[in-house]
Amino acid sequence: MKEGKFEDKQLFDFIERAIKDLKTNSTCGTKIPKKLWPKEYIRKFGITNLWKYDMPNAWRLIYTIQTNEVMILNVILEWFSHKEYERRFKY
Repeated sequence: MKEGKFEDKQLFDFIERAIKDLKTNSTCGTKIPKKLWPKEYIRKFGITNLWKYDMPNAWRLIYTIQTNEVMILNVILEWFSHKEYERRFKY
């Protein structure tokens, strides 16, 4: 992505900025209510929480937060355009 065409480079920069923000504040996104979680995420990743980070140009980054006594870990599940996001979440 970093070496690709302009749109790919731009998306790479958006994702880098999102990762930087998530490192600073793991809950900087919007928490998605459980009733809206795609069943695929529950089955595939065994999530217990789900968050959305809005990136520029209507891109969305979906992540979950995992914790233990020592650390907080943000796990990025997917990123996609707003149109693909709407399809995934059936809006």
